[in-house]
Amino acid sequence: MTRLERALAQIRPAVRIQRPYLVGGHGDAITVKLNQNESPFDLPDECKKQIVDAWQAMPFNRYPNEQPNRLCQAIGEYIDWDSAGIVVGNGSNELMYALAMACVSSQSRVVLPRPMFSFYEKVIHLYEGTVTSVPPRPDFSFDTEAIASAASHIQPALVVLVTPNNPTGMAMTLEEVQTVVDAAPGLVLVDEAYVEFSAEASARELLSSYPNLILLRTFSKAFGLAGLRLGYLAGHPDLIAEILKARVPFMVDRLSECAAMMLLQCPELLQARCDLLKEETRGLRLALAAMEGMSVLPTQANFVVFKPPACSKAVMDGLAATGVLVRDMSGYPELAGWLRVSAGTPAENRVFLHALKITLSGRYH
Repeated sequence: MTRLERALAQIRPAVRIQRPYLVGGHGDAITVKLNQNESPFDLPDECKKQIVDAWQAMPFNRYPNEQPNRLCQAIGEYIDWDSAGIVVGNGSNELMYALAMACVSSQSRVVLPRPMFSFYEKVIHLYEGTVTSVPPRPDFSFDTEAIASAASHIQPALVVLVTPNNPTGMAMTLEEVQTVVDAAPGLVLVDEAYVEFSAEASARELLSSYPNLILLRTFSKAFGLAGLRLGYLAGHPDLIAEILKARVPFMVDRLSECAAMMLLQCPELLQARCDLLKEETRGLRLALAAMEGMSVLPTQANFVVFKPPACSKAVMDGLAATGVLVRDMSGYPELAGWLRVSAGTPAENRVFLHALKITLSGRYH
């Protein structure tokens, strides 16, 4: 055995069998990027200047707080929840790791509906938990009764619900979420990354009644801060205190904190952008549904999942050749042959639809 082989042998098998999470690169020819469910709107220059001015006034040589207490307080006011029951992280992905570290081990069972953001299953496997997958109904909606049954009979340490769902865009009603929480003896994480775009009520309404319920939210989507990496968990203060023990400290830098603090004070800007994105998403869905042979899923997020009447890879490659980037959903077995497009600016959406019509006309094979 070589020295390198001996070194690699020290890496846990649960890690070595995984693949890194990679979205995939894109060339300089891409001019319309609609593949990662980002907000297409950068912050106004005036807002950026205020953030940078506040950031520059802070000492760079000092550590930030272990937790950004001012931001926790601001989030608490924003969602009307005790700030002691909030933990802020370097994006929601980092908080997934912290939660899994706190409650998942080789003895743990975790219930995950399918299809679901693939990162969850990856994290559970890294901590050697056992995943029970619950398939969707034929129309890709949540099979709430099956999820609740699995939660009741398997007695999992954790159930994860993503609503509105990534990758489908479908949402659970508050009553459906409550059905699962009622049935679950362990923790229930409700990922609400896209909640600002949804017509359904937030599970925030259940927090006071269910101490085993945890909300996960992000500043990457509606707030448009994907490049600064901020997310937060909200739950019973005693439960959040335990999760904090498993979390790496100093994960939120002062620039990100300044940006989030500023945006929380601009609800009109957030609402206007959400309203526009919801309207653009509706327009995309209607335009796609009107195309011959196209299958389109309903959505309550800022993206639309569609199945073209031609080979999805050929369509995706054809769009890329025109400078438009969308996401291939074939990594999810239920969504083989489907593509996903994020709502962009009105101009970007027009470019996408025009490029798609050109691609489907047979110019690209």
